[in-house]
Amino acid sequence: MPPGGGQAPPPKQEELQPHPVRDQLPNISYCITSPPPWPEAILLGFQHYLVMLGTTVLIPTSLVPQMGGGNEQKAKMIQTILFVAGLSTLFQTLFGTRLPAVIGASYTFVPTTISIILAGRYSDIVDPQERFEKIMRGIQGALIVASTLQIVIGFSGLWRNVVRFLSPLAAVPLVALSGFGLYELGFPVLAKCVEIGLPQIILLVIFSQYIPHLTRGERHVFDRFAVIFSVIIVWIYAHLLTVGGAYKHKALKTQQSCRTDRAGIIGAAPWIRVPYPFQWGAPTFDAGESFAMMFASFVALVESTGTFIAASRYASATPLPPSILSRGVGWQGVGILLSGIFGTGIGSSVTVENAGLLALTRVGSRRVVQISAGFMIFFSILGKFGAVFASIPAPIIAALYCLFFAYVGSAGLSLLQFCNLNSFRIKFVLGFSIFMGLSIPQYFNEYTVVNGYGPVHTGARWFNDMINVPFSSNAFVAGLLAYFLDITLHRSKDSTARRDRGMHWWDRFRSFKTDTRSEEFYVLPFNLNKFFPSV
Repeated sequence: MPPGGGQAPPPKQEELQPHPVRDQLPNISYCITSPPPWPEAILLGFQHYLVMLGTTVLIPTSLVPQMGGGNEQKAKMIQTILFVAGLSTLFQTLFGTRLPAVIGASYTFVPTTISIILAGRYSDIVDPQERFEKIMRGIQGALIVASTLQIVIGFSGLWRNVVRFLSPLAAVPLVALSGFGLYELGFPVLAKCVEIGLPQIILLVIFSQYIPHLTRGERHVFDRFAVIFSVIIVWIYAHLLTVGGAYKHKALKTQQSCRTDRAGIIGAAPWIRVPYPFQWGAPTFDAGESFAMMFASFVALVESTGTFIAASRYASATPLPPSILSRGVGWQGVGILLSGIFGTGIGSSVTVENAGLLALTRVGSRRVVQISAGFMIFFSILGKFGAVFASIPAPIIAALYCLFFAYVGSAGLSLLQFCNLNSFRIKFVLGFSIFMGLSIPQYFNEYTVVNGYGPVHTGARWFNDMINVPFSSNAFVAGLLAYFLDITLHRSKDSTARRDRGMHWWDRFRSFKTDTRSEEFYVLPFNLNKFFPSV
């Protein structure tokens, strides 16, 4: 009670809401349009290149032996993926969403690609080189057809009409599981060689979190370049273990995971080679495989939408207008088309790990990612030099993933600030979609491991992939469920439910023309926006 009697004054607004809602994430050192100094930008761009190398190397390492290829084919495939990734990243940052998003090889396409590898028409080919080239041509044809899906959906504005109903509530499971759903690529891969994987993750956390906290200096050196510092130290340590004979009598699997001289890429890579269109021959087309690859492309489209949202958050940009997302999807389709034309052997999407690196460095500059695209193209042509960095052991890369995937997942959780968490309807949509997004893919993946094929098992392998691949994706299942429940469980005129979902927070960003910040971030140069749907 106050001294004069009467009621006490109501608490201040700051006390009622200690952490106000933020359209843009604060404490970002450099946002999209504010590049760091050139020396720092070049080092940060190289760091992005190092991070995206993990997926670039792991996928060919898994696929090429099944295709009948050796180290030479693996080195050429890695070079081609890097070259196309560099081009696709430049297109995305210049003409797509214009976010600092790296476009690279995607695990989403792996199951469908393996189905093409196992197709019966290749089983009778005896010569490994001929088998590799024919399988690659079949994958090229499927990717070229699959690219049309994203190109049409994106550039026509169809995806814009879908995303305009996406609320912060529905975006939470989609973005969160775009990061958390990739847990199988984290510690399980790290544990294949725990003596180098564990030091890597410990050093990464120390450099990025503890040293800046202890020093409290204005120069962000250790946290901003934590990847470079930690990888160099652990890589040297792993090489000393290798030359010291620590793995001389270990099992073959252990040697492949731990040794620094087992990749076979450096010796097989040419000194200079420029990837060119249809380098494996003219692509071949199969209707069933093309449809299966189109479904994989659609799953990658949904997953990339979540990663785009995370990248915009960590770049301190405003929420993405639906038209910008649709435009980005269209240019991502162009990237898949380039993958089919050049013969990467795998489709592409936004790399989750690089979106997480934006959070680690707190640098969301567009220029930095464009510099990283330059490194991709440069090292794809100078094969020997690129192969040196590509020979980093997989457990070191997996240790990086543990942090980066966690950052992307937490970007999804941060969208909860826009929602009313005291609503039982909100709790149901969140809890049910996230739980099923983890549970359903777990069932599909376990079934496949035990039986060697998915729950949908018919004589048509392409039809099996059309069902099994989407339901094996955590982000796809969670995002689809949350989107459907969010739209159907409220009345269109219910303003309370609309506020609970957080839609009123994103209303001002429905078009880049309604907010000057969005116009600064997303508008294309030379008035090119007139060629794309905007409303």
